[in-house]
Amino acid sequence: MTVSALPRPRRVKYHWRAHTMLLIVLAVMIYPLVWLVGASFKPENQIFTTVNPFPTSFTLGNYISGWTATGTSFSVYLSNSIVISACVVVGNVVSCSLAAYAFARLDFAFRKTWFALMLGTLMLPFQATLIPQYTIFYQLNWINTFLPLVVPYLLAYDAFFIFLMVQFIRGIPKELDEAAELDGAGHGRIFLSVILPLLKPALITTTILTFIWTFNDFLRQLVYLSDHTRYTAPLGLNSFVDKASGSSYGGMLAMSVITLVPTVAVFLISQKRLVEGVANTGIK
Repeated sequence: MTVSALPRPRRVKYHWRAHTMLLIVLAVMIYPLVWLVGASFKPENQIFTTVNPFPTSFTLGNYISGWTATGTSFSVYLSNSIVISACVVVGNVVSCSLAAYAFARLDFAFRKTWFALMLGTLMLPFQATLIPQYTIFYQLNWINTFLPLVVPYLLAYDAFFIFLMVQFIRGIPKELDEAAELDGAGHGRIFLSVILPLLKPALITTTILTFIWTFNDFLRQLVYLSDHTRYTAPLGLNSFVDKASGSSYGGMLAMSVITLVPTVAVFLISQKRLVEGVANTGIK
């Protein structure tokens, strides 16, 4: 009896043209970021004199002057952004998970209709509801406070994350719920002890995306905040642009790099979990 020889593995053909094209695309995409970081270390008079992103004379003056160039310490803007983002993250994770459990597991009147209406809100642009929301918050005397930026997310405001969690919960076998019911568990116990631990990938995805989107938000914060002491990092960067006396580009670029650090760090640290969470929810 003879043993057939194992097939030889195919040699992977090196597609140098495709790799070259990908490297060119990568260079084009990453160049603005490299230029931003490099320009932040250049003297003010050398920022726009060359396309070379690397500084010929290194200086930290832009970071020192830019930290207080607007009259308010940039640490105030960063702390405001972090506080708002943290509150929105907590609100989104708690409220959206509860709403998703209700849509996925509870049987109540017009459940499919309410779910369809909830998904319909995804097609509404922010600008379509801006004026009604502003009117409500103005009557509540919430303008120029953090409340309009935080409170809606405590009420399951973000339909995207509700849908994401509903898709994930529907993939959890209902037999686990039934086994918990046999042990006398109610919906609260089932949610906390059965669903919530298995919902961890979706919760991580919600946390990461909510933090990044909220930290980088500009329009909503521009509408509701007018006091410089309550400005967030994006509004603080906008304060560098002075139509009357010109712009402090060096300080603005330096503070732009500082503003990028939290979101880039969160993304790099949790990139693997983010991809796993999106894949496990079935979102394509």
